[in-house]
Amino acid sequence: MVRKRRRLPSVGELVIGTVEKIFDQGAYVSLDEYGGLTAYVPAGEITRTWFRSIREVLREGQKQVFKVIRVDPRKGHVDLSLRRVSEGERKDKLFEWKRAQKAEKFLELAANKLGKTLDDAYREAGWKMEDYFGEIFAGFEAAAERGEKVLLEAGLRPEWARVVYEVAKDHIEVPKVKLIGILKLTCLKPKGVEVIRNSLLKAKEYLSREKEIEFRIYTIGAPRYRIEVITRDPKRGEELLKRAAYVAIEEVRRQGGEGSFEREKH
Repeated sequence: MVRKRRRLPSVGELVIGTVEKIFDQGAYVSLDEYGGLTAYVPAGEITRTWFRSIREVLREGQKQVFKVIRVDPRKGHVDLSLRRVSEGERKDKLFEWKRAQKAEKFLELAANKLGKTLDDAYREAGWKMEDYFGEIFAGFEAAAERGEKVLLEAGLRPEWARVVYEVAKDHIEVPKVKLIGILKLTCLKPKGVEVIRNSLLKAKEYLSREKEIEFRIYTIGAPRYRIEVITRDPKRGEELLKRAAYVAIEEVRRQGGEGSFEREKH
């Protein structure tokens, strides 16, 4: 069960609830994120439209997004509203809920790798990731994209940073980006065409050393050539793109030619 750190929700908070019992005057709902805490939805807070029976709107066992309208911390009572939840709020909360569910599964996988419990995983990793990234799943996304270092920065101990990164790498697909640059190469020497060809081969050789990228170098009409780098790490990709262009330009200049490079927006 996805969990929150607080014992009770706050007024105005959106929560996921499972309808437990329906009566003429309202319904009792268990709050999934708060350990199954029982909350109450008055009949007047079910819907804005007229209905004969609450069962026309809710059914037992149904999960819904509710808004907290009253909290009594002393008694532990929580009142909810369904009618005050907008369609946009409902969609946003369900999206957040699905991410939280995935995050909990990932935490459990990380805990299993260390022979720890899920409670340990929340305490040693989950809550620290939530504090640093805003939500736990965002921490897994950051780890998949940027590695263990970002988890250490978030305060995770090395053993937890390692297993969280392993889980993130195995289960989160980081979107790829395509970075494009235009090389302009000229050489008026007798073997100018061969000089340019060799300079492009040097750039290809440089990029071939990188295993985490895809690339293409091809002509778009002499003296202009396009370099494309496809990567999951835009910052590193930008460095490689510029460095490959530099390698080609230096080679063509060494042979008496000229070269320039510019980024193409994509």
